Amino acid sequence: MAERAAQEELVRLQGERVRGLKQQKASAEQIEEEVAKLLKLKAQLGPDEGKQKFVLKTPKETLTGKYGEDSKLIYDLKDQGGELLSLRYDLTVPFARYLAMNKLTNIKRYHIAKVYRRDNPAMTRGRYREFYQCDFDIAGQFDPMIPDAECLKIMCEILSSLQIGDFLVKVNDRRILDGMFAICGVPDSKFRTICSSVDKLDKVSWEEVKNEMVGEKGLAPEVADRIGDYVQQHGGVSLVEQLLQDPELSQNKQALEGLGDLKLLFEYLTLFGIADKISFDLSLARGLDYYTGVIYEAVLLQTPVRAGEEPLGVGSVAAGGRYDGLVGMFDPKGRKVPCVGLSIGVERIFSIVEQRLEALEEKVRTTETQVLVASAQKKLLEERLRLVSELWDAGIKAELLYKKNPKLLNQLQYCEEAGIPLVAIIGEQELKDGVIKLRSVASRDEVDVRREDLVEEIKRRTSQPFCIC
Repeated sequence: MAERAAQEELVRLQGERVRGLKQQKASAEQIEEEVAKLLKLKAQLGPDEGKQKFVLKTPKETLTGKYGEDSKLIYDLKDQGGELLSLRYDLTVPFARYLAMNKLTNIKRYHIAKVYRRDNPAMTRGRYREFYQCDFDIAGQFDPMIPDAECLKIMCEILSSLQIGDFLVKVNDRRILDGMFAICGVPDSKFRTICSSVDKLDKVSWEEVKNEMVGEKGLAPEVADRIGDYVQQHGGVSLVEQLLQDPELSQNKQALEGLGDLKLLFEYLTLFGIADKISFDLSLARGLDYYTGVIYEAVLLQTPVRAGEEPLGVGSVAAGGRYDGLVGMFDPKGRKVPCVGLSIGVERIFSIVEQRLEALEEKVRTTETQVLVASAQKKLLEERLRLVSELWDAGIKAELLYKKNPKLLNQLQYCEEAGIPLVAIIGEQELKDGVIKLRSVASRDEVDVRREDLVEEIKRRTSQPFCIC
């Protein structure tokens, strides 16, 4: 042992020498010579049979074994060395790997980035192969259901503020599902694959799901019927209390833990004022393998835009849950970090907003610009530049057309197309009078405003927050 320790110290010192030479930008020949010595020392040291090496690399083989049947949607690649690589499927697994690599045990964060699914695109439903997700996660050891309730509160706040219509958040717990499968007679080896079948109940009928369970996955028909008795139930905290009295389900330890946590969760959701937006739905399964506890999914309620019209094609717009074991899969010592989070489908939201506005024959506002600085005559570029600079300095979101002498009609038309609400018009007479003509694009009303009062008048008229809808 002492001999090995001495050899390890030589390796450490030689490694520091190599790093020092690189920092000093020594010659390539000198660095190569010292690296060769380091490799020789490492070869002499040999492997430590008592230790299991676990080295996290970015990003190889990170995604496998985390998504269950959805793994078929991962874009698999190979680099030139033949190593397995994949495009990022979601933001949750990379987040868990980041926690493990950096030994983080407590963090709250959000992340917006692209992900990729080898799926059949459906443009009208906001389903793409390359799209953005917005994730929010809380990692750390906390008392039960407090972070989970906060995630659901955030999800409801986001969907309410977007004003995309009425929505419902379905909740369930993977422990309840597993307990339900156990008492119904599902073999342990089929839990996850049957879970994936149940997860399709929001898209197809129970008969179709049952046929898949029995015909494709080999489940006994009587077992499928027992599952059907449970997964077609939904309600509120009263359903939780009812299942706590179920003679079979209440005897299963996993299910009992899940039901107890859901009862506590509903108490917190009531305090947050969102319990009316939440439904305990036993058909919610969330097919991803890494979920370990509470799971949830937000769906828009399919209401017609106008009376007598067909409802818009909508579906799940946000989802998430608890994944307490995922970080441990990346940690060399298997140390777990409890996590819970949510994910918002950005393109799905945009698709719904666009459909609603199209149905209402309204235009989509594509800019946050509050005012366009325009000119009524030629040779006023300098005045436009001077005014737009004043507005920028005052925190006003302003712009101007990049032409020396644009026609007024073209400037006004640009505002209508882009959804810019105000136009600040400079003319020769306005310059003489020390005023700016402020025009409302919607009403076409115009009023002269003294230049020193312009900023306050624009702020007053645009005080409503910007909304994509």
